Parts: sequence; structure tokens; C-alpha cells
Amino acid sequence: MDYAIPTGIVLVTGVVLALVAQWKGWKPSLAVTLAIGVGFRVLILVLSAKDSWQPVDFVNSFRPAGEAIVQHHDPVLESNGGWHFLPTIPYVYGLLLWLGIPWEVAGRLVTVVSDIVLIPLVGKLAGGSAQKLRAFQYACNPLAILVASVHGQVEPVSLVFGVAAYVVARGPDGWRPSATLPWRRPGDLLRRFTHPVDADRAATRRAVWAGLLMGMALCAKSWPVILIPGMLLLLPGPRSRLISLIAAGIPPVFFLLTLPIGGWTAWGQLPEVLKTIGLRPGDVRPITGDWGWTAILNGGDWVLNPTALKLGQYMIYAAVVFCLLWWRKADPIDVTIAIVLAFMIFTPRLGAQYLMWFMPFLVARPTRWAWPTVIGCAAWSAVGYLVLTQFAGEKWGELHSPWAMSSIILFPVLIAAMPWGRRRSEGVEAVPTGIPAARVDA
Repeated sequence: MDYAIPTGIVLVTGVVLALVAQWKGWKPSLAVTLAIGVGFRVLILVLSAKDSWQPVDFVNSFRPAGEAIVQHHDPVLESNGGWHFLPTIPYVYGLLLWLGIPWEVAGRLVTVVSDIVLIPLVGKLAGGSAQKLRAFQYACNPLAILVASVHGQVEPVSLVFGVAAYVVARGPDGWRPSATLPWRRPGDLLRRFTHPVDADRAATRRAVWAGLLMGMALCAKSWPVILIPGMLLLLPGPRSRLISLIAAGIPPVFFLLTLPIGGWTAWGQLPEVLKTIGLRPGDVRPITGDWGWTAILNGGDWVLNPTALKLGQYMIYAAVVFCLLWWRKADPIDVTIAIVLAFMIFTPRLGAQYLMWFMPFLVARPTRWAWPTVIGCAAWSAVGYLVLTQFAGEKWGELHSPWAMSSIILFPVLIAAMPWGRRRSEGVEAVPTGIPAARVDA
């Protein structure tokens, strides 16, 4: 990678600006925030596109998926096995390639645009008087810049729809805990659906839109399924939650059916497509060793270990249940922060882009250890993106192993960054509205 030093300078500048903004209580206008966010991302996009080094999956997985669409082939089954999600993003890739945009730009354009749209959405997610500050801090987020502009990973696409779903589900009046209504018989619960309280009935419209937006997040990648509980908790009752859950399934089903309807896939191949993009433990590629406990277990090497994969996935399921119970009275955004950070602790496999999952939520509602976590994750990822890419072959392998195992150092700050002190929320009044000077927690 020829541009490691200028990229590193941009990332450090972003961190400094975000911390100074926190310290000084800056609240730049949206125009200024977007100008800085766009400037950072476009600059790194240009440098990345012109460089001789390109990410392996960006070239060998993402590009073939887009080319498969242009050639009217199935992007899941006929792109060298490199695309394991719905065809939504390959459709965009194919359109940009068809327009003649060079792949080095086209492949990053959708992620950079999505990450730019995320900037004001993070502000909306924060709400209150902190809105402008949080938007500015996300504009300067170093990991977001790396993932969107260097790697071209599609996490920002999922997140732009996922965060929008949260904003819509919460509504213009903010979030309030749902009233707990006693029920002793199944008929009591059924009456809550058929005779909902006024707030639940009024939320129908935004429940539909929030569900559709979350469905679009699932069309980019499958991991936003872990964001669904938080979105549902933002809605006021069982009726609106059920409606939103049903609506979330519409976009994935639609884009799945476009494959045979459009002629990219035979109808008889749909079961194979579903298996390729499936969420069952047996359907996920058992690649382990890049992160955390499996990196220590494998000595930092990639190992195909189905047992470790299944164990890790079941630990994730258990952690999600724990978080939903432990933070059952908390703000749904805090519930999401807890769930996603718990995922990072127990996951048996991870790419640096996974660390983007919690960034918009943690920036919007920071805990005391939020910025040590942001900086630590960005620094670890930057070593992989900017330092290890200076080497190839055996030398890269020698450096990759200690780098992967070093990820365990981040676990204490990931655990500390969970919203331990925010297990109970009173609703609208508990949304952060400001910060004292010289502090980085809300």
C-alpha cells in the first residue's frame, strides 16, 4: 500500500478533531460536518483507487459478483463462491460497472455514499442538544473511513438502513418504556394485539417503514438480524412490533425472488442459494483464527474449525439472551450496544469491518469507555489495513499471527464500553442531551 502514511495522517486528524470537539463542546453545522466527512472519505477513496494494492475480497469476491450481474449470471452461485448474501449490492455493482465506472471507484462508491448519509443519521439517533456533536464525531470516525473508503466493505450500507430503521421506529417524540400490562391467559395476550393501546395503534405507520428499512439492511448483509431486537423495543407494543417484524421480511424475499424472475437463477437453484446465504451454524464458512479466543486457540492462523464456529455461535445466542434480560429496562439503543459488543467478545470469526457494527450506536450514546474503544478498534484495524499490507507472502503470515492474537487486548475495553450503568431508562428524559467539558462519556 503506497498511501499508508497519508491515510494514517487523515485517521489521526479525525480522532483529534473528534476528541477536541468532545472537550470543547463543538456543535458544527450540518454543512460543516458533511464537508469534513465527505472530504475525508473522498480523499481516501481517491488514494485507495489509485493504489497498486487492493483488498483481496474487494477484487476476488465483490467485483465478480458485480460482473456476474452484468453478464446475467447468478452472483451468489457463479461469482467464484465469493458472495454469500442477497443480490442487492451486486445489482448496484453491476449498474456502476455497466455505466463504465472503473471498479476501483465503483466498488467503493456505494459504501462511501452510504457512510456519508450515516453522518446526519447518527446525529438523529443521538437526538437532543448532542445531535450536532455526535454527527461531527461520526464524520471523523477513523474506522468508518477505513472500512468505507479503503476496504469498500458493505457494512455502511447495512448500517445506513439499520440506523434509519431505529430513527423511524423511535418516532419524533422519542422513546418511552412500554406499559407493562398483566396477562394470565393466552387470551389476555391476544387482546393486546386485537385491542392495542392508542400508542401501539398509532405506531403502525412507522412500524411498517422501520421494518422495511431493516429489511433493506438485511438485503446488504445478513448480520443486521442482531439489530432487530433493538428496533422492535423502540416500538410501543406487540401489535406494532409484529407488524414491523413482518415488514422486515418483505425486502429480502423480494430481492431473493428477483434472481429467478430476472433470469439470473433457475427456480430449482433457490434452495442452494438459500443455503449459501443461510444463518444456520452449518451454513456459515468455518473460518476461524483472526480474532479473539479462536486466534489464541489457533495461534493466529486461519483454521477451518466447524466445532469452534458452532460453539462460538451458540455462545453468541446465549449472550444475546443475557443482554436482553439484563438490559430489559434500558433504552433500546443501549440494548443494541450491549448485544453487538457481546457479539465481538464471543464471535469465533471476525473481519475488521465487523467492528463497524456498533460504531454508530456507541458514538450516538457514548459510555465512559466509548472513545477508548473506538480508538483501540480503529488502531488495531489500521495495523491490518496499513501496516500488514506493506508485506506479502511468508512475511505477511509472520506478522498476521501476532496481530490477530493481539486482538485479545481490546476485550477489556469492549467489556468496559458496555452500558453497565444504564440498565434502567425512564424514556425521553434519559436520552443524552449534552456533555460536560473535558469528558468523553455521556
